[in-house]
Amino acid sequence: QVQLVESGGGLVQAGGSLRLSCEASGRTFSNYAMGWFRQAPGKEREFVAGISRSGSTTAYADAMKGRFTISRDNAKNMVTLQMNRLKPEDTAVYYCAANTVLTTRASLYAHWGQGTQVTVSS
Repeated sequence: QVQLVESGGGLVQAGGSLRLSCEASGRTFSNYAMGWFRQAPGKEREFVAGISRSGSTTAYADAMKGRFTISRDNAKNMVTLQMNRLKPEDTAVYYCAANTVLTTRASLYAHWGQGTQVTVSS
């Protein structure tokens, strides 16, 4: 079992930046690919970005390419999501998740954090 705790959410104006962090504990962090997902009110949870166990491979949803950057530090058991040029439509609860392989499918992630709210004002 791996436990995940997100932090770094908040309120930001459109065009601004936020940096989300997800700290893992429990099982060996480097055994897990990590993903960031988000869920807005009334919408399904959607894939944002993911990173492989070593960090050598990353994946992004099209709407986030060029604006968001995912990275990880296996020595610190941490994955981060740098979000730039934020838009009001980025408003959602953001979750980090762990899985043995990198995938964009939320249903395949067995371990989830509690989420952190990101609100982008226009």
